[in-house]
Amino acid sequence: MSSITREEKTRVSQVARVPGAAKEGQGCLVVIYGKELGKRYPLDKLQVTIGRGPDNDIICDMDNVSRSHAKIFTSQSGVFVEDQGSTNGTFVNDLEIKREKLRSGDLIKVGGAIFKFLIGGDVEAQYHEEIYSLTIKDGLTQIYNKRYFLEFLEREMARCSRYQRPLTLIMFDLDHFKRVNDEFGHLAGDFVLKKLAGEVMKKVRKEECFARYGGEEFAIVLPDTTLERGATFADKIRHTVETTEFKFEDNLMPVTTSMGVSQMGDVHKEPFSFIKAADEKLYAAKQGGRNRVVT
Repeated sequence: MSSITREEKTRVSQVARVPGAAKEGQGCLVVIYGKELGKRYPLDKLQVTIGRGPDNDIICDMDNVSRSHAKIFTSQSGVFVEDQGSTNGTFVNDLEIKREKLRSGDLIKVGGAIFKFLIGGDVEAQYHEEIYSLTIKDGLTQIYNKRYFLEFLEREMARCSRYQRPLTLIMFDLDHFKRVNDEFGHLAGDFVLKKLAGEVMKKVRKEECFARYGGEEFAIVLPDTTLERGATFADKIRHTVETTEFKFEDNLMPVTTSMGVSQMGDVHKEPFSFIKAADEKLYAAKQGGRNRVVT
């Protein structure tokens, strides 16, 4: 694997354009997951290459990225991404592709990196919106991140305390997730996390907060919800995950979760004491045999 030095920067060169090609500044890729989070790569050439090798325009120095992995090229028909015979494949919106026409907002996955394709209209404004999104959302799962979760929880703790309303917190993680990474690889692990987040998100209401707390641990904040109702909801989530098919590259991976549920009480003066209470229940669920809810 090539080592990347500070001198090996992305090269940008000017090339004659074809009729109908995007004007300079109209198209770009933004890193939303992986190294150099938030970095923007302008698509101001007819062809931009992505790979681990130092001769690429966009260098991704990761073991699961091939030396020459993919290319983005512009024609009269639009902007396309094409896999270059990579080992782990190129994905657009979670579907493996050989060649695919891109639309603004598409997510391109190359090994352990995810790029968002932006084009048309005010790309500068789109880019700054994307940067803001990165401050509150997890790039892989597209649910809220830890920073937003802590702010939301602190705000709801103050509101529910002021108005004497119940507030319930669910903390959960995937059982034996390390086995998934060890047996099927980190790309399979990323697939599981993203699919799980998508399935759970379908059941979370807009006034609630579902976030990735870190690694394979997730949190759900349920305002105006009692412990009993929170436990019932947690068990629905547990059952949903257990019965969902997680299949990656013909490998079927059994996935279950352990859940801890806690309701805010007078002893919880700030978010971390509340999180600790729910985490203790999560730990008890692990000790009790996993794939269960403890309140």
